[in-house]
Amino acid sequence: MRILFVSDVYFPRINGVSTSIETFRAELARLGHESVLVCPAYPGAEAPEPGLVRLPARPVPRDPEDRAMQWGRVGRLERVLGGERFDLVHVQTPFLAHYAGLRYARAAGVPVVATYHTLFEEYLYHYVPFAPKGWMKGLARRFSRGQCNALDAVVVPSGPMRDTLAAYGVTAPMHVIPTGLPAHAFGGGDGSAFRARHGIAPKRPVLLFVGRVAFEKNIGFLLEMLVHVRRAVPDALLVVCGAGPAEESLARRARELGIADGTRFIGYLDRSTQLPDCYRAADLFVFASRTETQGLVLLESMACGTPVVALAVMGTRDVLSEGEGARIAPDDPAAFADVVVGVLRDPSARSRLALRAVGYAATWSASATAERLAQLYADLVANASGRQPPAFAAAPRAAKATPAA
Repeated sequence: MRILFVSDVYFPRINGVSTSIETFRAELARLGHESVLVCPAYPGAEAPEPGLVRLPARPVPRDPEDRAMQWGRVGRLERVLGGERFDLVHVQTPFLAHYAGLRYARAAGVPVVATYHTLFEEYLYHYVPFAPKGWMKGLARRFSRGQCNALDAVVVPSGPMRDTLAAYGVTAPMHVIPTGLPAHAFGGGDGSAFRARHGIAPKRPVLLFVGRVAFEKNIGFLLEMLVHVRRAVPDALLVVCGAGPAEESLARRARELGIADGTRFIGYLDRSTQLPDCYRAADLFVFASRTETQGLVLLESMACGTPVVALAVMGTRDVLSEGEGARIAPDDPAAFADVVVGVLRDPSARSRLALRAVGYAATWSASATAERLAQLYADLVANASGRQPPAFAAAPRAAKATPAA
């Protein structure tokens, strides 16, 4: 089977969508399926890459990490792809990629599916602060409902996300297929080396957050939590790994709370080399996002043997199981801190959690979830077998790996 992926984001832009696309494409290839990904070009990522078609893109206002593809190119995928044929289109983001992928699929007479990665009702108002929060939430729900109901199927990473979309009025078939962990991913890592590189004492208690440093990630909650933790564990350090638009605001908040010396913003780390070291260096992974559709970083941390203390909200409810490498904490900074302090002060309990974490993460196999996705593809293609796609005229430039023009 040949699958066309279309996304408004991909590496080197680091986030859960990029990780999910990379993981599924690799696992689908092992199952014998070929895929091509259409995505934006980023500075430094112009060189041709097998299976990637990078289109010219401009910076997104108020979000310099992201890029917006030119509609003149992405909206004419049949020309960009030089008449290549695909059995199915899988859209990964709800912006230009959604409309371009839907247009291409309908013209070609093939099924189109999308993964709903982001809970937009808890996202948009952070980036349009002058608009009423309730109005923005309602807009996000109508927007999501309209987009999802235009598809042949919707993939959601968790049961709670499926239930949320159903409450919006989404009637398209929804399938819960989380992103799994590739075999042996995050099995290594050198925590001592990470601490030495960053000047962190070997015995200093380290709490870790990994993810986009954005307002919807609720990192401010973790700063307030740290205030309470440091009353019991004065040398506790919160390491924030990632980058994003909230970093300056959060650093300022840490200074206001008097915990600037207990926080460290270290930016993005290479996933295959530096990030496992970071996970290994931490005593606990802490997570308070209320908007995750899955929370893959929780599994990554557990795969490295670092226990998790987190809220179980939205998608993280499907990932977290009390005692299985994780402690579920109350949605209150002081009460959350009590759980953190309890684990930090009980090395034997932390060791038991770490051991359970590794085994639990291993049950979230990327190969198994990819098989489920491939079966969904097969079912959709079989149901659409009566359609007769038109012949596209080949464009002058046909490429499977096209650098930005």
